[in-house]
Amino acid sequence: MYVVFLGIGGLIVEIHLKQKDWLFLLVCFGLGILAELSFFHGRIGLAYPLFITGFYLVIFLRYRLSFNHRRIGLLIMVAVWILAGSFLFNDTQFFYGLNILIIPALVFYHLVLITSPRNLKWERLGFIRLLTMKLLEGVQYSTAFCKVLFRRIFKNMNETTIQLIKRIVIGLAIGIPLLFVVIVLLMSADAVFEELILYLPNFVFQLSFQEWIFRFILVILITLLFFGIFQVLHIRSKLRPTNDFLLQEDKKKIRWDAVTAITVLIMLNVVYVLFAAIQLPYFFSDNLLGGFTYASYARRGFFELLFVTLINWTILISCLKLVKTKARRTRLTLKVLYTLLIAVSGIMLASAYQRLSMYESAYGFTLDRILAHAFMIYLLVIFAYTFIRVWLEGLTLLHFYTITALVFYAVLNMMNVEQVIVNNNLERFEQTGKIDVYYLDSLSYTGLGGLIALYETDPVYPELRTILQYRKEEVNNEPESTWQSFNFTRQEVTEKILKLDLEIN
Repeated sequence: MYVVFLGIGGLIVEIHLKQKDWLFLLVCFGLGILAELSFFHGRIGLAYPLFITGFYLVIFLRYRLSFNHRRIGLLIMVAVWILAGSFLFNDTQFFYGLNILIIPALVFYHLVLITSPRNLKWERLGFIRLLTMKLLEGVQYSTAFCKVLFRRIFKNMNETTIQLIKRIVIGLAIGIPLLFVVIVLLMSADAVFEELILYLPNFVFQLSFQEWIFRFILVILITLLFFGIFQVLHIRSKLRPTNDFLLQEDKKKIRWDAVTAITVLIMLNVVYVLFAAIQLPYFFSDNLLGGFTYASYARRGFFELLFVTLINWTILISCLKLVKTKARRTRLTLKVLYTLLIAVSGIMLASAYQRLSMYESAYGFTLDRILAHAFMIYLLVIFAYTFIRVWLEGLTLLHFYTITALVFYAVLNMMNVEQVIVNNNLERFEQTGKIDVYYLDSLSYTGLGGLIALYETDPVYPELRTILQYRKEEVNNEPESTWQSFNFTRQEVTEKILKLDLEIN
């Protein structure tokens, strides 16, 4: 069987499907069933790592370990497993929604990367274009495959048989709804007929045919998507000429004048050094100065962080990328100015970090504040690497930034951020006697576990018993969870609250 489709680049491709391709289509059908069972039956838990296991088994079956870019590919695969595992072990609502989108993107990125040429520059932005092309080509392949398959099915039929099949299908489409209406009316008119019809097996009436039809169509669409993408990756060399656009150097690069850049950097550094000198008492003092409240003090720190990220970092990266000069003194001057800019930015980040810590000590820990801490740590890491890049010009910035961002995000998922929030708030409660029970209640089951721990420590804390009674009733009224939704944290907390005695002694 031949499949012909028009590639994104305008190239018409004819593909011959062999017996192993048909067997692989069946494998993709099984993968489509697994995807439907994993993601369309309520809240996702155990189902996500189970699906990832099946998906990567299909990848290894298809390509038999003939992969490129193995080091970065292994890193991405480990990150995918960590993110998928968070659905089973952790229960953080923020990452739950985010990972549903990020994991498929990472898996697709990984799949295209390990099946691409060894000399492809994956850290370039042009790789995003390749990802888009592969996805569109996969959809085009599946569409062309369906058209050819339909023609093949009806190839050996004469016109009379085809017309007969069409008439039967039209008759079924009209007759089934009409038959349903007639049966309902006759059942209402005659009790004996109604009893006869109801004598049929109950499961026939309990089946939701619309739902099953929808799920079957969904499985077919997922199967075709997987099959199309895998087939397009498999015939990569036939779809595209050897001089791939990603393997070529950028045509014309924009350049900034070195003297202009030095002028701008000097002006900025003078202001930053002056600002840092004036703010040193605020940066490194444990007390609030100048009559600031904790809220205004921390808020000013966030503005500094925003200033650092949007101004200093942008200018620094732009200069490193676009300012080129062969003059030795000019290059040295630029490096010194870059270093000074990084140093001042580091001071501002340290100040913002300290201010946020003081704010948390006064008002408690939340998801936004913990994520802000993590983001500042990430910025400090990339600023440190950028400092090394200033003096070692052979290093690649985007390469490091991408890997570091992936590692940081995976670590955030692995450390269970909500559990960190709960532990810190409980520790703060032991020190100050203050805790926001309503915020803990707004978290997922991890927050509920924190409320249970608080109740065991101080059962008379205001409003705590009322909140737990409501949550216990809510848990009791929840429908029984499926195997797809199994999660260790939810299971543990559910058992605890159901055993919790909330009666007033």
